[in-house]
Formats: sequence, C-alpha cells, structure tokens
Amino acid sequence: MRTRRDFLGVAGATLLVSTSLRAQTAPTGSPAASKEAPALAARVGRGELPPVAERVGAEPLVITPHDGVARYGGTLRSALRGGGDHNAILRLVGNQGLVRWNLAMSEVEPCVAKSWTVSDDATTYTFTLRRGMRWSDGTPFTADDVLFSCNDLLFNREFMPSVPARYVNAGQPMKVEKLDDTTVRMTFAAPNGRFLQELATPLGQHPVLYQKRYGSQFHPAYTEAAKLQALIAQSGVNDWPGLLRQRCGDIEIPARWQNPARPTLDPWTTVEPYTGGVTRVTLQRNPYFWQVDGNGNQLPYIDGLVFPIISDIETILLRAMGGELDLQLRHIVQVQNRPIMEENKARGRYEIVDLLSTQSNVCALWFNQTAKDGRLRELFRNKDFRIAVSHALNREEIIESVYLGQAEPYQVGPVPQHPLYNEQLGTQYLEYDKAQAAKMLDAIGLTRKDAQGFRLWPDGRRVFFTADASVSDPARIDAANLIKRDLAAVGLDMGINTMERSLYYERAQRNEHEICIDAVPGGLDVLQELRAVVAEHSLDSRQSLEWQKWYESGGKLGEEPTESMKRRFVLLTKWRETGKADEQEKLFRQLLQEAADAFEIVGIGRPLGVPGIRAARLRNVPSPMIDSWSYPTPGATLPQQYSYQS
Repeated sequence: MRTRRDFLGVAGATLLVSTSLRAQTAPTGSPAASKEAPALAARVGRGELPPVAERVGAEPLVITPHDGVARYGGTLRSALRGGGDHNAILRLVGNQGLVRWNLAMSEVEPCVAKSWTVSDDATTYTFTLRRGMRWSDGTPFTADDVLFSCNDLLFNREFMPSVPARYVNAGQPMKVEKLDDTTVRMTFAAPNGRFLQELATPLGQHPVLYQKRYGSQFHPAYTEAAKLQALIAQSGVNDWPGLLRQRCGDIEIPARWQNPARPTLDPWTTVEPYTGGVTRVTLQRNPYFWQVDGNGNQLPYIDGLVFPIISDIETILLRAMGGELDLQLRHIVQVQNRPIMEENKARGRYEIVDLLSTQSNVCALWFNQTAKDGRLRELFRNKDFRIAVSHALNREEIIESVYLGQAEPYQVGPVPQHPLYNEQLGTQYLEYDKAQAAKMLDAIGLTRKDAQGFRLWPDGRRVFFTADASVSDPARIDAANLIKRDLAAVGLDMGINTMERSLYYERAQRNEHEICIDAVPGGLDVLQELRAVVAEHSLDSRQSLEWQKWYESGGKLGEEPTESMKRRFVLLTKWRETGKADEQEKLFRQLLQEAADAFEIVGIGRPLGVPGIRAARLRNVPSPMIDSWSYPTPGATLPQQYSYQS
C-alpha cells in the first residue's frame, strides 16, 4: 500500500521548476486553532458564531506563511476583465480539492483530505477527511457530501452527459463508497496512476464541490417532483441540472460566483455576485475556514476580496501601476509591459512578481483540421502545408518586435530542461526560409496567383483563411499581424478576427474557427496540460474539438480523427490507466513522438518569463511564482496566507 507522498510517477519531473520555491505546508493536526480575526471574535462574543476551535474542526490544515505569521485585516483588489473572466476568481480564491500542488508543483499535498492511501495496483484510493471540518454555513463536511457530488451529480448522465476522463478508466466511472463519516474509498476498474495529480488541478474539484444538504433541494432524488418543478419554473431554467448549476455552479462557470447562499469550502465567500451588469464582485472571509497558521491563527488573514470589472487591458494596467490594484497576475503579464512596470514602481507603490511560465509557446497557430470549409479542412490536414507555413515565419523578428526578445524560437511540447523533452517536437521546421515555403506550397498544387501575388484555388478563387485571436492578449494580436505579413510574402492571405474572450471560446465550441492564434501550455507542465499533443481538452484542443468529443463520447459524438490522433488516444488511455511509473513514461514518450511526427501546431517561441504586480505592502506573496492554469496561479501559493503590512 502506498501512502500519500509515495505515488508520484513521472510527475516528479516538475521538480525542475525553480529550486528557490519552498514548500509551505506544515504537518497536519497541530496546533489547535485559538485565535481569529477581530470581527469574528466580536461575533462570537455576541453569540452569532461558535468558538473558533469548533469552527475549524479538530484537524485543521496547518499552513506556514511564506514570510512568517502576519496580522489580520485589509481587502485585496484584483481586476476582472468583462463578464467572462470567472476563472480569475477561481485562481485567486484557490483550488480547495481533496489534494493540491505544493508551492513548487513537484508534489501532491493534503488539502480537504487529511491523508490517503493508494493500493499497489493503483486502482483503489482511500481518502481520510478532516474531523470537524465545516462548510461556510457551519454545516459539517462529511463523506456524504463527497458521495453526493460524485454519485448523484458527477456520474448522473442527466447532470453530466459525459463523465470527465479523470474519473473514468476501462470505460467505467470510478466507484465511490463511504467507509465512515470521514473516510471515502474510490475504486477504478483499471489502474489509474495519474489520479492524484488530476485531483490537484482546478478541474479535479468535483468530489468536494457540492454540499449535499444545500444541493439536494434541487435534485429529483431528494425533492418532490412538484416542488422541484415549481423551483425550475421560478428560476427560468429548463430542467433540474440547469437549476442546480444556477444555484450551485460548476468548476468553470460564472454561476459558481453568483449565489451568496451557496455553501463553500473556500477561504472567502461571495457577497456581491458576478452577474450581468455589475461593476465589481466582492467576497468576504469564510468564518468556518478550516486552515490555521503555525500559531493557531485561523486563516485567511485578509478580510475580503474586491474584483472591479474593467473592460480593457490598458485600463487594468494603468490602475495596477497607479496603486489601485493590490495583485494583478492576469491580463497584464506581458513581457513588453516590464519596462513601464519597472519605471512606475515607486509611484505606484508596488513590486514586480516574476511569473515562471509553464507554457511551451507564447503564440502558435492552431489549424482546425475539422474546419467547416471542406477545402480548408483538406489544406490544414496537409502536413506539407503546415511545414510551409512554419518556414514562412520570421520568428526572430516576431520575438524581438513583440516579445522584446524574451522568448526563443520553438514549436510545442516539453521544454529542453524537462526529462520528457522531445527535440523533434520542439525544434523541427523552425528555419526561416521563404523560398522553401514557396516551393512546398507550389508542390501541393497552389501554383496559380492573382495580381496581388496571392495563391488561388483551382477554381480561380483566392486561398483565404481567418485566424481568431482574443483581445485579452494584445501581444498575440501584434504577433498575428506579423504572421499575416509573413504569410502574405509567400502568397497566403490570412485575415485576423479579433474578439472578446467569451466569443473566442463560443466560436470554437461551434467549430466555427479556421485557425486560432493562442498560447500553448505543456512546457513544464506537459503531464497536466496535454491539449497540444493530444486533442483531449474540451475547450482548448483547437486542432479539433470535434476529435475531443469523439474521444470523450467513445465515438458517439464529434468526428472521427486522423489515424495518428487515434493512436494517441489509445496511448493516452493506456497512460492514464497504468499504475507503473516506468510504463507511464514509455507510453508518454510514444505519445509525444506521434505528436512530433504529425506536426499539427505551428509555434513562434517559448517564453522566458513575464511580470505581474503586487502592492508593496502585500506580503507572503512568493516571487518567482509558477504561472499555470493547472497549478492554478496564484491559488497554489495559498492567498489565504497573504497579508498586509501595517
């Protein structure tokens, strides 16, 4: 039987991230909570709350603050961009799953679960929960909540039409059983050596996301049909899954932050919700939060969070540099912003937070190989066409002009310092060679040109395609314009569709994009972020989301992929199911080699680091800090232990 720290497999590869980052978690179970925020102590005195020791439970998670024990108070300000930026709240409030990443993203640590054991064949995971732990409404958190979240929701096909792959092995969802009030057993039909690492990411929160007491009133198994139908009618939704998501949210939807009555395990709870037309979102400390520092002070230190909603990135940057935002690690983290950030530090009373990107590429062309236009679909599936595009790009100039030299020419995949580095995947076809690009385009039949020098289809129409780019990253739009120029030099006409982030995602979900210009994760975190090497991500595997649907539905939905992608899907399934580290590594290397041979995504350069901003008086914020969604940044640095210097 493996204990909680012994079963990392090849996830140990992430140890290569900065050695200056240190773990912050002390052993669980000591000391007992004895101190609390003054406002909560006053409520205890008035009889509105039980004593702090009762609120945090008998086995709180003990956190060692990064810069030492701090004082209570203050409100942290961080901007949201428009109405579709809900994941910015998730990133800051944190990832309260059964487990979480440590600071260096090298090891899985206890979180909601106090400890766990794993069977030798990696099919059975037994989690021990914390005695006396409570939801934000004071209701005890028990194994019954985990069973409700899993058996009544996650594995309910009405609520979740396709069970997320992390909870499925050998075609069967995991089995979840209650052994007692604080012990849950999860069993897979086949070995699942990656389960703990999957649970540590934001998308692994489902088992502890829903409180049974609150959520069951919106579920047909626990509520009379007439009463439930009345609630559905009053709420303006179509069915009970819509009602439950409206009231209880889901991991990555705005509704998670729209209902102040929803019980949560987070450090702060919603006060002013993230609904249409609002100018800010606010959260306040959770009086029942189940973590303490080494002196027994209940966390969080900071009283609350304020998220002003700002429509454009330039305003966010100006307000951050003007001292109006206390922590901004989103939207403004562009290398070209560093000079102006450095110049204004004293005036804005802030410091730079260095973010270590886990991405493999700052900007790449994702060709949609299931594009609706049949001619473009055929063209994008032609590997020689993609190679020609790659040779047409002047990466050195794009990197120097847009990214101030803070990147190196690269394609995709794990970066050179990663143990799973595949040189072919990362460095093939990087040479800037317009003559070679033109020769290859001629060879695939695009020989005719119009008066402007643009290539024509056999019927005489111009070969034209569009690239979608989100305005959330101005640098990417600047890069897109240089890419457009380089492609025009070899006779390819590319239009650029700039759009809000929400529309950018909507178009991809409807399979309306032809090319997407976007960053590529999976440099240092390729074991968690596989979207570029295998089409497994339901939002961002933009080489074809139809292939992802095909894979996740077992061939019932979407579109049948190429033979190469089919082989990768087989390797992905085997990799997820094996419990042996050496076999995991072998399978993953094969998957990377398949991706290298397929060459589906054309990259510009791998990043060398980006800057963020924190208020000078905001303490316990580590720098450098890993920058990754699967971390998630800054949640894994534990914002509940951030504090303000007096």
